[in-house]
Amino acid sequence: MQPNRIVRFLLSMFVLLTLSASSFAQIGVSITIAPPALPVYEQPPCPEDGYLWTPGYWAWGDDGYFWVPGTWVLAPEPGFLWTPGYWGWGGAAFIWHEGYWGPTVGFYGGVVYGFGYFGSGFEGGRWDHDHFYYNRSVTNVNVTNIHNVYNTTVINNTTTVNRVSYNGGNGGITARPTAAEEAAANERHVPPVAAQTQHIQEARSNPELRASANQGKPPIAATQKPSEFKGGGVVAAREAGAPYRTPEKQAKGQPAGEARPENARPESKNNEAAKPENRPEANTNETPKPGNAAPRPAVHPNDLPAYERPAAPNTGNPKLDQKYQQQQQKLQAQQEKQRQKLQAQQDKEHAQLAKQNADEARKQQVEQRHQQQTQQLQQRQSAAQQKLMQRQGPPAARPAPERR
Repeated sequence: MQPNRIVRFLLSMFVLLTLSASSFAQIGVSITIAPPALPVYEQPPCPEDGYLWTPGYWAWGDDGYFWVPGTWVLAPEPGFLWTPGYWGWGGAAFIWHEGYWGPTVGFYGGVVYGFGYFGSGFEGGRWDHDHFYYNRSVTNVNVTNIHNVYNTTVINNTTTVNRVSYNGGNGGITARPTAAEEAAANERHVPPVAAQTQHIQEARSNPELRASANQGKPPIAATQKPSEFKGGGVVAAREAGAPYRTPEKQAKGQPAGEARPENARPESKNNEAAKPENRPEANTNETPKPGNAAPRPAVHPNDLPAYERPAAPNTGNPKLDQKYQQQQQKLQAQQEKQRQKLQAQQDKEHAQLAKQNADEARKQQVEQRHQQQTQQLQQRQSAAQQKLMQRQGPPAARPAPERR
């Protein structure tokens, strides 16, 4: 292996290791256009006991960003809370980190979604055994129908109302996961339930929810139940979170709306970001060109890149070099078996779905879980490779003894 290939391998290992568990495990789509600001809207009343609030957000589709209305969702099991997804700047693109259900609310980018989600943790309610108790000070609950409520005032120490919808980059939210949020990422998770997946599909197919059509002010900002986009339980946005301009009213590469943080391009520490191919496009709501789009994350082990063999050990000790090379080969063989095992497991689930004639919502839910499994496997394997390389690295030079 040439020296430059060794450098590329080490850099790739470093990038993978520096990604936090909370972000890496949930990586979804990546886009080069900044998402619009969060709109201003009211929360519809909770429909029934046991439903938990899931905030609305901007998702990406074939026609650009579209709004997924906030909605009340029945928790998949008692004790589980919803960790919202979020957009994060990954150095070359905005990456969507999928939300999940779990016993503890994890990191959601510091995005202030409201209604209990104020950037960290959740203040909208708590579980007490098998019953969820709602905090009426931040959630809309009708006490005539739901009696398990309490009132706890939430103090917001921020001086400005922040409607920025992404983490990182110039103007993005600078929050980083706490130790507790990192720990929450390693707990047992459940991906979005079928009702949520269907809710997203309904939003994707609704032209009125596209940012290019509603100018950042969706007519369906929230619903009382998933996929119910008509009727008395629908709430429209009061206003957009920031001025929004359509692509026809702005020059390509210019910020959408005013020069506000939520529309600003992420900053870079070097001049490489000034090059068009490295700069995230402004919020023009245009579909990225195929040549500039960020690669999709691997969904299955077969989608992962092939192993790049490290350089042959050259310590000057032939026996030690042989030992190190055997260790590398053993690790690679183990990791290849791990990939094959996970691929076989996922192929079996695909066959079961085909046998059951599963609908698209169920198929998408399984694919999301497969993607999480694959990304977690890649992270573990990269960490093991880096650990082996560090162990086989040359010992640190000791300082020469000081002469007296």
